[in-house]
Amino acid sequence: MNKNIVELNNITKKWGAFTALDNISLSVRQGEILTLLGPSGCGKSTLMRIAAGFESPSTGSVLIGGKDVTSVPPERRPVNMVFQRYALFPHLDVFDNVAFGLRLKGLPAERINSEVNAMLDLVQLQDFKNRWIGEISGGQAQRVALARALVNKPQVLLLDEPLAALDLKIRHHMLEELKRIHTETGTTFIYVTHDQDEAMILSDRVVLMNKGTIEQIGTPDEMYGAPKTLFCAKFFGETNLVTGSVRDSDSQGAVVELPIGAAELGGRNLRKGSTVHVSIRPEAINIAPAVEGQTRANSAAGQVEDVTFIGSRVVYKVRHKDGMLLKCQEPRGAAGIRFAVGSQVCLAWEPASVVVLTD
Repeated sequence: MNKNIVELNNITKKWGAFTALDNISLSVRQGEILTLLGPSGCGKSTLMRIAAGFESPSTGSVLIGGKDVTSVPPERRPVNMVFQRYALFPHLDVFDNVAFGLRLKGLPAERINSEVNAMLDLVQLQDFKNRWIGEISGGQAQRVALARALVNKPQVLLLDEPLAALDLKIRHHMLEELKRIHTETGTTFIYVTHDQDEAMILSDRVVLMNKGTIEQIGTPDEMYGAPKTLFCAKFFGETNLVTGSVRDSDSQGAVVELPIGAAELGGRNLRKGSTVHVSIRPEAINIAPAVEGQTRANSAAGQVEDVTFIGSRVVYKVRHKDGMLLKCQEPRGAAGIRFAVGSQVCLAWEPASVVVLTD
């Protein structure tokens, strides 16, 4: 099991009456990519800046490598930070930007030359080392910022929305580059983003934040497939959220009465009479032609209201007779789009695909 390289203990940050972070405790494992994810203003960048030393917590402590660095300034912490705007020096070329930190340390020129060239090879910029910063692309500038941070061999690399200024295609390419660089260096990455796709692609674990607190921590698969709260289910991808009440329940399972019909949930011992929220992902719902008079648990009948073709997928919006709009999707097969707008269809799902949520 990996040991913890960063420990944030009971971190609270207040500005006057406003609480930006509310008693957060979080451990980061050595060698992992941990992503702080959440909407703007949730506290993720503030938490990273506290880890870096650019902000001081109102209460709590920061440990890196087992040492308390709460009062240690940024330049004396074993971390480096890559900012959203990179903060590169326009009057220096690529080589000298990467070499800047090593020269501040007073290292011999021969060692600087060797380490900078090795890092430029890693980020695949050896052919651009004599270019000025204004002569390279946004993606290349991002790699220069990475190289400048990594050449100092930090124990932890902090990345604060480093891809936000790039277009979609370059952003996806740079995510793959970040994964490759992480694999080759083994450095611990703490990554901040508001983009769920970035978090899903890049992370070993995701920390979802909301209003200065941690909503849920887990692998990308856990966060998408087993959200624990309404906020988490809504934040990760598309889902159908339905509120119902527990009609029957025992140790074998429960029956939840929903506006779209009954859902039988095996292995769920829910409190009888309680109100519950359930999440059913669109890809977990099967769509088929409606059969007149057929009613069964874990299914709902309705009329196709909208069809969206998205390359390899077809997304259907189906209006249930009671007015609720449900979304389902299926791979586009050889037959293409199977149901037109106005088609009467039956939607069905497996009990295991229903996730019960808390507020």
